[in-house]
Amino acid sequence: MVQASSLLSLLVGAALFGVATRVAFPPAAWIGLAALVHASRSMRIVPGVAILWLALYASLGIAKRDTLPVPGPIYLAILAVEAIIVMLPLVVDRIVSPRIGGVAATLVFPIALVTAEFFRSRFTPAASWGSIAYSQYGFLPLMQVAAVAGIWGITFVVAWFASTAELAWSRGFNWTDIRGPVLTYGIALAAILLAGSVRLMSAPTDRPSIRTATLNRPIDLFAPGEITRISEGRVSATEREPFGAKLSHLHDWLLEGSRREARAGARLIVWPEQSLLVFDDDEPAFLERAKSLAGDERVYLAMGMGTIHLGDRLPLENKLVLIDPSGQIVTSHLKNRPVSGWEAAIMRRGHEGVPVVATAVGRMAGAICFEADFPDFIRQAGQNDADLLILPVNEWQSIKDIHFQMHVFRAIENGVPIVRAAASGLSVAIDPWGRVLSMSDFYAAGDRTMTAQLPVGRIPTLYARSGDWFSWLCVASLAAMLAVVMIGTAQRSVMQHVTRELLVFWRRPG
Repeated sequence: MVQASSLLSLLVGAALFGVATRVAFPPAAWIGLAALVHASRSMRIVPGVAILWLALYASLGIAKRDTLPVPGPIYLAILAVEAIIVMLPLVVDRIVSPRIGGVAATLVFPIALVTAEFFRSRFTPAASWGSIAYSQYGFLPLMQVAAVAGIWGITFVVAWFASTAELAWSRGFNWTDIRGPVLTYGIALAAILLAGSVRLMSAPTDRPSIRTATLNRPIDLFAPGEITRISEGRVSATEREPFGAKLSHLHDWLLEGSRREARAGARLIVWPEQSLLVFDDDEPAFLERAKSLAGDERVYLAMGMGTIHLGDRLPLENKLVLIDPSGQIVTSHLKNRPVSGWEAAIMRRGHEGVPVVATAVGRMAGAICFEADFPDFIRQAGQNDADLLILPVNEWQSIKDIHFQMHVFRAIENGVPIVRAAASGLSVAIDPWGRVLSMSDFYAAGDRTMTAQLPVGRIPTLYARSGDWFSWLCVASLAAMLAVVMIGTAQRSVMQHVTRELLVFWRRPG
């Protein structure tokens, strides 16, 4: 039978874990993981694993319902896999930690959780979605860990607290028994938070800056479903002219809005992902207009564009085109990583790379929306010494908060300021320490233009230079722990067998 206290811990832990995957409320992750570890360790393997999986499945099903726009059966299958990925570190901890003991036993769960999150980001379409690190948005001193070890270092710190707290809990908070592990974690956490605070306080305030503005398209120009039809290339010959007229009005809207912001002082103007749609045969003429505007107003114009090739199997080019103040196109980046499902089915993929171009105000990098959910992909901006990352995105209301918060960590990881222009979401200016300088919400009433005086210039980080060294260290450590346990188990099995044979031999008569 499963004890009532274990079930209560499981329910509390699963519920708070679900909250932590959706809401930036740091305590939810710390308490939730501690409760889950306690429940996992206090239940028998069977039926504990099944009960643990069911609790996580239900919690994630509630938390993610409006974040995954997929049909029911696919949604349920994704949830099943997600629950397994979260459950495995708990099972590994349940089996391995009692066989190690001491401070090392408290490291099993954080190492296993980092490994699970890291592998999910590398080998599944989920990217870094669901990482417990994102729940720590707003806890700025801890967020600075991302500059050294990526978000995986933050996951490790939170999970290490959970395993340490469970050890103290299970031993009745007897100081004699728990002193070593608790002091070790306490000293490490204090050092991490102190270093993060010092990093924030020592941030320079005299760096050069650029006035930026983000625009958005008019909300009443297209009827519901029309933008989707155009993006999919489902425009008949008779609809070509009326849709073309609407797109022409859209072009005028964004170009005139850019002229207005330029004359108000903006030197970099960014349009959200696919904010401008254009048929491929109309694109050359439109680009000439955009180049003339940038040259006339002496601004950088970064356009989130969707070029539509009617009748093609993959009709959509989802790209970021950057024009400099001389009126020249300096980069045209075709989105490489589409969201699985609808976008992947219609989009032409670009090459694997983040463009970084030298300009008069610094080295500008560009990426598009879902690409920024992959830390290893955006790290190319840091590797190539980008001074500014331009990030057009397009999202929906239920994910706008968590998605923007995810992108804040890309700024810290790479030491690069970000101007994020969002259609149907949050347009934000972020400095290299993860501080939000300006924000505009598409869903709020009033003008959807965001302006900011954004400091430009890179802040070197270890993560940008060395990448996922910490994650791979956790992978190697977990493999070593599992090997030690397996070898020890095998040796015990052999010894038990030898002992039994010797006893049988010595008990034989004569």
